[in-house]
Amino acid sequence: MLTYEEKIKIIESFPELTQKPVSLGRTNFQFEESLKEKKNVVFHLHPNGNGFVYAEGIKGYKTNDKGMVNIRDFSENELRTILSKSIESLSVEPTFDEYEEEVEEIWINENGQTLILVSEMDMWNVYAGENLDGTFNSYGEACEYLDEEGFQIK
Repeated sequence: MLTYEEKIKIIESFPELTQKPVSLGRTNFQFEESLKEKKNVVFHLHPNGNGFVYAEGIKGYKTNDKGMVNIRDFSENELRTILSKSIESLSVEPTFDEYEEEVEEIWINENGQTLILVSEMDMWNVYAGENLDGTFNSYGEACEYLDEEGFQIK
């Protein structure tokens, strides 16, 4: 398993990625020139070596519900490959079909409170009951907000 420092060095070798520190010592790397709403290529890379890379729609990778692959045990070659493929996938114009499907997800926190994430037109809205709690430009931004507020997808 690569160390955190080794992973950072590999990721930093991709000049198109911008490092963004987040909470708990974790780091995100964003692809600012993304042609899709998604910008996070590396999500929550932690000093313990755990982290995720966006790979939704990339063949050969099993992703979680956010389109991410855990890279904890990746070799240098595996990490470089998935980073290249992720950047490449975000460099392609999205098709209308990618936005056609409406999404509605229930998110819950440890106190049992629920929020609903809904795709409406080209925006992502978070509702607390019938009240609008927030509007986001991308699914990733909405998920990041919900995660930071202590909610998890049900």
